[in-house]
Amino acid sequence: MPATKDYIYYDHTISLCTTCHKQISAKIIFEQGNVYMTKTCREHGFQKVLIATDIEYYKQIRNYNKASEYPLKPHTETKWGCPYDCGICPDHEQHSCLSLVEITDRCNLTCPTCYAGSSPTHGRHRTPEEVEVMLDTIVRSEGEPDVVQISGGEPTIHPQFFEILDIAKRKPIKHLMVNTNGMKIAADEAFTERLASYMPDFEVYLQFDSFKPEALKKLRGKDLSEVRMKALSNLNKYNLSTTLVVTLEKGLNDDEIGQIIDFALKQKCVRGVTFQPTQVSGRLIDFDPAVNRMTSTEIRQQILAQCDIFKPNDLIPVPCNPDALTMAYALKYGDTVYPLTHMIDPDILLNASRNTIVYEQDQQLREHMLQVFTTGRSTDSVRETLHHLMCCLPEISAPGLSYDNLFRIIIMNFMDAYDFDVRAIKKSCVHIVSDDGRMIPFETMNLFYRPEHADKLATIREGM
Repeated sequence: MPATKDYIYYDHTISLCTTCHKQISAKIIFEQGNVYMTKTCREHGFQKVLIATDIEYYKQIRNYNKASEYPLKPHTETKWGCPYDCGICPDHEQHSCLSLVEITDRCNLTCPTCYAGSSPTHGRHRTPEEVEVMLDTIVRSEGEPDVVQISGGEPTIHPQFFEILDIAKRKPIKHLMVNTNGMKIAADEAFTERLASYMPDFEVYLQFDSFKPEALKKLRGKDLSEVRMKALSNLNKYNLSTTLVVTLEKGLNDDEIGQIIDFALKQKCVRGVTFQPTQVSGRLIDFDPAVNRMTSTEIRQQILAQCDIFKPNDLIPVPCNPDALTMAYALKYGDTVYPLTHMIDPDILLNASRNTIVYEQDQQLREHMLQVFTTGRSTDSVRETLHHLMCCLPEISAPGLSYDNLFRIIIMNFMDAYDFDVRAIKKSCVHIVSDDGRMIPFETMNLFYRPEHADKLATIREGM
């Protein structure tokens, strides 16, 4: 009688060796309630990586997968195969829902978790002329880019920061964001007031990892508790739309998820929280991937366990990139929070047999649901969509709603060499503009396309 395995084989994909980052074949298996990726490198041997802690949710992801939306033009040719042709090559399956422009390599912190290795002495500032070329690259690729994030390094230390914001606001960008550690905002109220002048369609993406000094020291190199609170005080004063961004490390700050959501809901300026598990790239100190990595499903489970607002059917995959993104929407009204995602019946949205999103025959409903469930729309743009859901909340006067009433939870997982899945990476929709004018997925940028990785990438290509 044939021997049986103690796992269930589910799928096959192409991954990367966690050490040399060369392509290797990988299996997806179900074992003891978890989802694992197993792979073997000829040089570095067998590797087994936890990629999900909820089998049913992992299988559900495949059903939240809408048709690919391509950029107006590819930037590179397909030659070496994914992920060695990034920029975007014609084989990529998703345009840029969110485009990042790194205007500086410099930072006023030296965070142990920095994916880019930024520091006060690292790299240089881009000139406004260089940044404009980068912004024009996005416009050529997207036409009217949905969301562009000014990033770094720490962008607010750029000596021509506001000149760059002025350039960006002149472009046909629907929603502009600034990714910041908040130190400048905390120290200078006049700076915050000037930032607020760029609204509407402008938002601060504020680093906010923990309330615990020891966790902040581990993640950021110093206790930034007072800085965070002062930054939020200034942002609240001018009601400058803000998303709190939480880098999560298992056993360090994952027990604060519910507390952070509750705190965020009480802040006038905050429109949502984004949770990002630590990506194994850049500069990491005292980080054991086998112990400290968090999966998206673990974060989802912790949100449900620590926060009594959201239920399982409120936290669903985002169709443009369902393997990497989970989202929930809610309405803040007075002291009450109304989750919205569960109001849409999955049987209406989905047809699992076709493995794609299928909406009711109503054209209007289809358009509104696509607006809600994509990160390629700012929270402003879903306001009208929410009016159509207000029939479920008859005590609320829909015409009185504004952007201030909306709240969004996002789990954003950036794959690294451990959980890399070529099938999923082709749907990556968060792209960084390179200095040489390419649009590179966030994940592969940090694995292969920063200057310090040039020799590694060249060696891999030579061996193919």
